[in-house]
Amino acid sequence: MLSDIEIAQNAKMKKITEIAAGLGIDESDLEPYGHYKAKLSENLYSKLACRKDGKLILVTAINPTPAGEGKTTVSVGLAEAMKKIGKKAVLALREPSLGPVFGIKGGAAGGGYSQVVPMEDINLHFTGDMHAITAANNLLCAMIDNHMQQGNELQIDQRRIMFKRCLDMNDRALRNVIIGLGGKVNGVPREDGFNITVASEIMAILCLATDLADLKERIGNILIAYNLSGEPVFARELGACGAMTALLKDALKPNLVQTLENNPALIHGGPFANIAHGCNSIRATKLALKLGDYCITEAGFGSDLGAEKFFDIKCRYGGLSPDCVVMVATIKALKYNGGVPKTDLAKENMWALEKGIVNLRTHIENMHKYHVPVVVAINRFATDTDNEIRFVQEFCAEIGVEVSMCEVFAKGGEGGTDLAEKVCQTIDYCSENSVGFRKLYCSEASIKEKIDIIATEIYRADGVNYTAQAEKAIKEIEAIGFRELPVCIAKTQYSLSDNPTLLGKPKHFTITVRDAKLSSGAGFVVIYTGDIMTMPGLPKAPSALKIDCDNDGNISGLF
Repeated sequence: MLSDIEIAQNAKMKKITEIAAGLGIDESDLEPYGHYKAKLSENLYSKLACRKDGKLILVTAINPTPAGEGKTTVSVGLAEAMKKIGKKAVLALREPSLGPVFGIKGGAAGGGYSQVVPMEDINLHFTGDMHAITAANNLLCAMIDNHMQQGNELQIDQRRIMFKRCLDMNDRALRNVIIGLGGKVNGVPREDGFNITVASEIMAILCLATDLADLKERIGNILIAYNLSGEPVFARELGACGAMTALLKDALKPNLVQTLENNPALIHGGPFANIAHGCNSIRATKLALKLGDYCITEAGFGSDLGAEKFFDIKCRYGGLSPDCVVMVATIKALKYNGGVPKTDLAKENMWALEKGIVNLRTHIENMHKYHVPVVVAINRFATDTDNEIRFVQEFCAEIGVEVSMCEVFAKGGEGGTDLAEKVCQTIDYCSENSVGFRKLYCSEASIKEKIDIIATEIYRADGVNYTAQAEKAIKEIEAIGFRELPVCIAKTQYSLSDNPTLLGKPKHFTITVRDAKLSSGAGFVVIYTGDIMTMPGLPKAPSALKIDCDNDGNISGLF
């Protein structure tokens, strides 16, 4: 059996100019990065402005488990299947972070025969977007420290600097650092720290900006510190906006690649969903809606994280209205939620399946709160038994949702035609009978009201507890005029609760908010729960140990 990277390396890719031509994109609007990837020009947006938008499909999942759910694989397979049934679909996905590529998760370009290619490029340096974001972030940090070194005209309080450096790698040693040591010439000594690049506010800004002007304005709105009088200091006061925009001008352009079956895919932006908002860029999604009859996009981790933030943050700022949600699950993952250890998931266990399927039910119910129809995609494994499959099908029929047994990993688009048909039928039916998409909360609600709504409606918590630090931070954020921003809750992906060990549908629990941070440039307030770290660490046996490159430049072991 071939590995994912071997399948990708055997792919018969088309030149990116041919993929673009299939979308009606002229070569003048294409900025190639080699033969098989390209950026799309700013002019393309104005050229497509009058074109009608296609239908927006969000792919999300139940809470992730060690067995893996294959959300990106299903997203890619669904796009390939759309072509098989005569539909024109364009993918809009996130860029992978080097942190999980070399850490524990591995690559993020799909799997089996449902991948985006060139897989090695996408998972590694790609078109340099991550590097540009890292550079822009760290330029701002350097300018903050230089400003204090050169007289500190803004009277920045070195104890209250709110903006951290970043690096796109899992490196726990950089979570907390001391800088400026070694004498006066080396700057002002202070405590600092690093986030992983995908948790940087610059990443969020790139993904939520509508154009270069909006990008520059959002950069200027970043809260960088408080001064000695306790007043906020923003990046625009430091004069950093122009140089940072110069670093990001090309990164703002979406990247065009293809699937194994030569379907177009836009891959752009990559914030994590457990510590950031978990969605690809608004620009890429809007472009995909203009270029195809269907745009298929995904949101990170389970729907309690990625989908909630997609609806309440991305759709709010992008003016997007999703037409359908595809909820990805596996029978193995449902049994894991029912208490079966990972080593026994291949065995039939109807009792555990019945117990664990409550996790799927809860995620479906949550999506219906946004008044968006749901189609369940069961990513099928060879170990799934007829009894288990029948149980899931009967369960979905009982609660009134379509379900499809997907085999896109093994069969590519051919293994997802049933899913594609059911998604299209659901969209057609609901476009005539639905009340339409609704966000979970209004902007006018207070920060704590928004947190309470998400905690009780989506996580199913009994309530929310706030530490003294969280109470202080939220009060300060509202006092300086940012009460109406949406909230971005940093929470474990493994549970609906803030405790990663509580599987299925936890009951009788509360969420503890330990801190809050204003991301005024991005336009949301980050709410920290549990032990979530914005700089992950490497596991005992990181994926980097398996990756190699031979003397001819051929990469192996990537996934």
